[in-house]
Amino acid sequence: MIEAEFWDYDSAEEMAEAVAGDIGFIIDSAIEARGAALIALPGGETPGPIFAKLAQMGIAWKRVTIIPTDDRLVKMDNELSNIRMIAGHFIKTGARIFPIAADIADYRLAGNGADARLQDLPWPPDLVWLGMGEDGHTASLFAGPDLEDAMNAPKARRAVGVMPDPLPANAPVPRVTLTRTAILSARTILITIIGQAKRDLLERAIEDGQNSKLPIGRVLAEGDQPIDIHWRP
Repeated sequence: MIEAEFWDYDSAEEMAEAVAGDIGFIIDSAIEARGAALIALPGGETPGPIFAKLAQMGIAWKRVTIIPTDDRLVKMDNELSNIRMIAGHFIKTGARIFPIAADIADYRLAGNGADARLQDLPWPPDLVWLGMGEDGHTASLFAGPDLEDAMNAPKARRAVGVMPDPLPANAPVPRVTLTRTAILSARTILITIIGQAKRDLLERAIEDGQNSKLPIGRVLAEGDQPIDIHWRP
């Protein structure tokens, strides 16, 4: 049974304040315990206000390494790049911004490169922050020919290349993504979603557990840590 707790908010401001506070605590605790923190942050529109709040907090940012949970295989100055968005908020803090994607035509080779880069980091992450799409994908764990590789990757594998099928209309490009095992290795997993439709979808995925047909349901069903889910209408 997936152990998940929903935290509800009335506004974007209220949600941003609460989630940023939680993440700040996770980072501070990691630095106090181990001298450094490694966090994986999502792309998309939902995190923006939270990123803005978090970047203003008095954290020892020079001890923090930030990776994306996934990224699109585009140049880093492309507006579709997740690391570009993350860097836009956090580069000024002094945190180490760690790209995992490369502009390589062969997405499987790009996945190999992302995995090799991540092998250089101390593992596991202190936080993996996930979002969820309207189709139930999370990170870049999409339906398609590469989903099973990402879901069932060996324990040591941290990232793979994927080609969603169908390609999302808003970003029709291949991706690299953390594997299910890499996500679940995190000390803390946090989810943020907006809208009743997404909440209903996620609640169904959680209820279905191992039988879920949605990527996020399949990921969470394999976890053994409690999950905090932050939601607003």
